Amino acid sequence: MTIAQHQDKAERLLRAAGILPVVTVDSIDQAHKLAEALLAGGLSAIELTLRTPVAIDALAALKKTLPDIVIGAGTVLTTEQIERSIDAGADFLVTPGTPPALADALAKAAVPAVPGAATPTELLSLMARGFRVCKLFPASAVGGLAMLKGLAGPLAELKLCPTGGIGEHDAADYLAQPNVACIGGSWMLAKEWLAAGDYAKVRESSARAAAIVRARSA
Repeated sequence: MTIAQHQDKAERLLRAAGILPVVTVDSIDQAHKLAEALLAGGLSAIELTLRTPVAIDALAALKKTLPDIVIGAGTVLTTEQIERSIDAGADFLVTPGTPPALADALAKAAVPAVPGAATPTELLSLMARGFRVCKLFPASAVGGLAMLKGLAGPLAELKLCPTGGIGEHDAADYLAQPNVACIGGSWMLAKEWLAAGDYAKVRESSARAAAIVRARSA
């Protein structure tokens, strides 16, 4: 696929998801329980971060046992992680920020990429490489809704997945922006719920998030 085709696919994946839970796991068992709770609540795609030693193995295990879930490998920082994520079965790649060498590698990757950026200059650099679907991170820290509204005019072709600081209380406001394809967040994965093994609360919060997504397209 060309980068344009990959970007079309990335936009379709993100729009279908609406809300992308940002998942960090400490074990394969936890990964399965979290993914099952998210799916049961109605969220069918996740960003699985590569922040823990088990992340790649968890990604591969989930793709085998829960083939219906769409998984983006997140916090991708190196070309080695690009290759390992693709080998494990990642459907797409996500970065928190994208220096030039990483951007060049993502542009050549065998799966779609959603590169991260925090400023208009960084976004313009990514657009010059053919990217038009990007992650705005950390969204709330760099201006949140005001930033998105400010970008919509000069970068009208750009579609964004704002992530960072977004919660259930303002998710609908973010999704209402015309340049937002999807939002990322971890509010449905509260640390205290995970520590207690309370996956029912994960499922319930996911169901409320899925309802926000449905309301967007109603």
